[in-house]
Amino acid sequence: MFRAPLTVLPAAVLALGFCFTPAAADGSKDVLKTYADIAQAGYEDSLDTAKTLRLAVDAFIVKPTEANLRGARAAWIAARIPYMQTEAYRFGNAIVDDWEGKVNAWPLDEGLIDYVAAAYGTDSPENELYVANVIKNVSLTIGGKKLNTKKLTKELLAEKLQEAGGVEANVATGYHAVEFLLWGQDLNGTGPGAGVRPATDFNPNKCTNGNCARRAAYLSTVTDLLIDDLAWMAVQWAPGGEGRKVIENGSGEEGLTAIMTGLGSLSYGELAGERIKLGLMIHDPEEEHDCFSDNTHASHFFDALGIRNVYLGRYRRSDGSSVGGQSVSDLVKAKSPKVDAEMRARLDATMNAMNTLYLRALTTESYDQMIGEGNDAGNKVVKDVVDALRAQTKAIERVVATLALKSIEFAGSDGLDSPETVLAD
Repeated sequence: MFRAPLTVLPAAVLALGFCFTPAAADGSKDVLKTYADIAQAGYEDSLDTAKTLRLAVDAFIVKPTEANLRGARAAWIAARIPYMQTEAYRFGNAIVDDWEGKVNAWPLDEGLIDYVAAAYGTDSPENELYVANVIKNVSLTIGGKKLNTKKLTKELLAEKLQEAGGVEANVATGYHAVEFLLWGQDLNGTGPGAGVRPATDFNPNKCTNGNCARRAAYLSTVTDLLIDDLAWMAVQWAPGGEGRKVIENGSGEEGLTAIMTGLGSLSYGELAGERIKLGLMIHDPEEEHDCFSDNTHASHFFDALGIRNVYLGRYRRSDGSSVGGQSVSDLVKAKSPKVDAEMRARLDATMNAMNTLYLRALTTESYDQMIGEGNDAGNKVVKDVVDALRAQTKAIERVVATLALKSIEFAGSDGLDSPETVLAD
């Protein structure tokens, strides 16, 4: 999600009247091939780990024990690692941005899918399906029309329920729908603990909270649908795929603009702003990305790593092998070693801040605790990440100028650009 765009102009070009050789003339085609190769590898890894998740989910559904539930949760966390590294491709590529909501939309009104705690409430003026509970109900009314939900098919989830009624919070598919089903609500606020859904929620013979067979059916269907969506995107970046063709067949300037738009938008508006600063400002655990599992620290870390991968032109696959080649860094270094060195230093600083965040989550407290009101030490760790990302974005702006690219719009965020409007709400 993102809000008002931030227009980024090549400041050095405007202020000093510098002229540069057009990017298309400096070997950028090899850089664009590397970019597409890394996308292909990342989405293929995302698909492979989602298939492993499906195996774990299938094993859990057949034998719904606590041990098998832990196995499915571990598989979900592992599946997030390659996917989050692909998010650097989102904002610069329409084929990714138009598709992304199917697999990673958040936050979600979980009452659409299943039972929720009383504290969740019973209605919302913005969403008629706030507590629709499709797992419980075999029919729903949407916009005055009755919908048969007896069969929890892929078509029902993807075409009828996803963003039903034009409400973005009606998320019926993707990683976070699976996450909610595996963990349940996190009712701990900014205290310790993640969701604690019991395995018996999926056991028809020892059923807790009702509708266990339908809950298992929903989990199976939504996991299969995630695989379908990831398989489609992996094909788009394979040789001959539409995503790859747009990048490799366009001009060098167009391709580099797509790359830098993706890096700047994820670094600034999406990651620093919407996913981190906003929740820190209002101390709201509902604003954390992986809110049911308390895996947010890892999602942020691998988002940042994905930015680094693209700039440096190398990616380590899930099997330990590497994909890489000519990089944006190579192009920038040829034009301005100083700008490239600064960019690399900012990438290092961001990863150092992310590493501190990650280690704190493993050893001291989870991300939702870190952003809690009155937690000065935790707040500082999170703020340091925001500051590093903002400084990194400034370095990205200088890269844009060095490559002589035209005006680029980075995604903005109210939390960064107009925090007074957030605090006033």
